[in-house]
Amino acid sequence: MKSVALHTLGCKLNFSETSTLGRLLENDGFVKKEFDEVADVYVINTCSVTENADKECRQLVRRIQRKAPEAMVVITGCYAQLKPKEIAEIPGVDLVLGAAEKFNITQHLKEITKGDSAKICSCDIEDVNTFTSSYSVNDRTRTFLKVQDGCNYNCSFCTIPMARGKSRSDSVANVIANVKEIAAQGGKEIVLTGINLGDYNTANKENFFHLVQELDKINGIERYRISSIEPNLLSNDIIEFVSNSKKFMPHFHIPLQSGSNKVLAGMRRRYKRELYAERVGLIKTLMPHCCIGVDVIVGFPGETDEDFKETFDFLHSLDISYLHVFTYSERANTVALDIKPVIPVNIRHDRNKILRNLSYQKMQYFTNQHIGETRKVLFEGKNKNGMMEGYTDNYIKITVPFDPAFENNIVDWKI
Repeated sequence: MKSVALHTLGCKLNFSETSTLGRLLENDGFVKKEFDEVADVYVINTCSVTENADKECRQLVRRIQRKAPEAMVVITGCYAQLKPKEIAEIPGVDLVLGAAEKFNITQHLKEITKGDSAKICSCDIEDVNTFTSSYSVNDRTRTFLKVQDGCNYNCSFCTIPMARGKSRSDSVANVIANVKEIAAQGGKEIVLTGINLGDYNTANKENFFHLVQELDKINGIERYRISSIEPNLLSNDIIEFVSNSKKFMPHFHIPLQSGSNKVLAGMRRRYKRELYAERVGLIKTLMPHCCIGVDVIVGFPGETDEDFKETFDFLHSLDISYLHVFTYSERANTVALDIKPVIPVNIRHDRNKILRNLSYQKMQYFTNQHIGETRKVLFEGKNKNGMMEGYTDNYIKITVPFDPAFENNIVDWKI
């Protein structure tokens, strides 16, 4: 029996897809191994949002070459769709699977031999128009469930539409079937994921609000989280529904990218900062205890010191809980490459550091507001330090000594 080890770079959507690839390979007779073990086949599911993700992929291939030079190496994911020839030239890579072929991995592995030149199985992204259901099952406690893929937005800094294709969605009926499967396997919390989740829309005109309402009715799953949703697609209806739901957690992650309307226009975002502030204001009015995470990019071309200060002051003024801060990196074939002036890399890093400090202060403040409260915590398994971790409904991380009675259970916990 052959063995396979899988590794994920990037987003929660990638985790759900890697898990599905693992199940396909296991069904074909492969035995799963940890990525740091010697295996017959290694699969790396890549991201290409930043230059670091590309570098990390190349480093992983070199590591495999040293550890298991006879192993078959398969690269898939966004980097594989965007730069298949570049990946095929990395010594040790045997198979490159683009967006349309990743879920045909078992068939492709039967058709290649180690030592041949790398085989590229890809197609034009315009031809990628099908949706493949995916969900992660590595951890019984929390499952990432893909309900939407692709994006029609074409932000000026982003390669995702080129890597993932047009927006497409699973049907509500299929999502419900997957949710019931996850519940039968003991899952307690589902994180709904997608590339542009709020753009969930099917041929039957089922939208994201409709999906949320239907999922709320299903028995067996105790918690849902919405992974990330654009502010212009986060409707008042959705916010009000979550505020009254016992299953949808008071936790939103809403990309901002910049607090400057000038920079937002350059990024081709579909909203202004005023709309963002409105959304945060409504959430906090209805759910004062709600956790709100924010994506923000620093060092976008043309971002002056004044623009960055505007972003800092805007974020400082908002009642948010934490930031995911990204340093802008140039990506091939994006409109942002033509925007001037280019911000020096050292200034980008300085701005990143400033916002990460702000994020730390925001999270400390948010957590301190809830000290002494009793909130429901879903605890996960034992970690390497003999401790266990869990999250409150409003996404405060709790770490305690391992207790098997708490594992995969929701416990009332005084913070």
